[in-house]
Amino acid sequence: MTRTSALEARTGDEARAALGRLRAEVAKVVIGQDAVVSGLVIALLCRGHVLLEGVPGVAKTLLVRTLAAALDLQAKRVQFTPDLMPGDVTGSLIFDARTAAFEFREGPVFTNLLLADEINRTPPKTQAALLEVMEERQVSVEGRPRPLPDPFIVAATQNPTEYEGTYPLPEAQLDRFLLKLTVPLPGREEELGILRAHHSGFDPRDLRAAGVTPVADGADLAAGREAVRRVQVADVVLGYVVDLCRGTRVSPSLELGASPRGATALLAAAKAWAWLAGRDYATPDDVKALARPALRHRVRLRPEAELEGVTVDSVLESVLATVPTPR
Repeated sequence: MTRTSALEARTGDEARAALGRLRAEVAKVVIGQDAVVSGLVIALLCRGHVLLEGVPGVAKTLLVRTLAAALDLQAKRVQFTPDLMPGDVTGSLIFDARTAAFEFREGPVFTNLLLADEINRTPPKTQAALLEVMEERQVSVEGRPRPLPDPFIVAATQNPTEYEGTYPLPEAQLDRFLLKLTVPLPGREEELGILRAHHSGFDPRDLRAAGVTPVADGADLAAGREAVRRVQVADVVLGYVVDLCRGTRVSPSLELGASPRGATALLAAAKAWAWLAGRDYATPDDVKALARPALRHRVRLRPEAELEGVTVDSVLESVLATVPTPR
């Protein structure tokens, strides 16, 4: 069987079923975050990056580590601090006294899933070092590009309640994230489940002991990407994506609306969601389902709207309610 035919053999139910098992596998240790897991899978299928926002202690780090283990992918974590330098992230040239030559030491970005923890706590110079990495999927040192592994995505976290001493991400970098996912606090029953697991001896540093095993792999992701690429989108649905993004640009509560890159991100995410749902065509409901995570970080509230207590999600809800849904 040729490489192409082998890929084709895994573009249907087999790849979709393998990726569908991720929720149950991750739920063994991360309780009540199915929607966030789905968002991360969509990002992997679209080769996009994810911004995770939630208060400390809601298992953002554990979620990424567990997803990587369930996909048999490598994951690395970087704690972003005010003294972190660009070379600490991307790698740098080190002089080797034994060979009297400089050699490149890879940074933590050379992985499949990079967890950039509290990305807004590091200065803009180091944040900018991720721009080429996220956009070009390579690191250039001394003019030589060094490609990153495939798949590769950045999952960056930030705390929504503590902004003192932080460096807010500029719009140009926020726009590089495919989705912004909010990681909510668990409900009462879910929190009871977390306590029962810890009471029974669960160690978040030992995923193998918790029973997490690979249920999918890079080949399933590659097959899924090829299938998502072939998902059909009618012109009326394309028009709906455009109208939603244009609606954010004329909203009186926003001083910055979604860019055309936001429209392409929303389209890609909707196609991936449609495929995961078992369809080879996207519908307006797929677009609606992904509108908030795909657009909430690409728009900016007017100061007066913020003072009135308006939120980005409430503005997006208004846009979704105002723009006619094609039938």
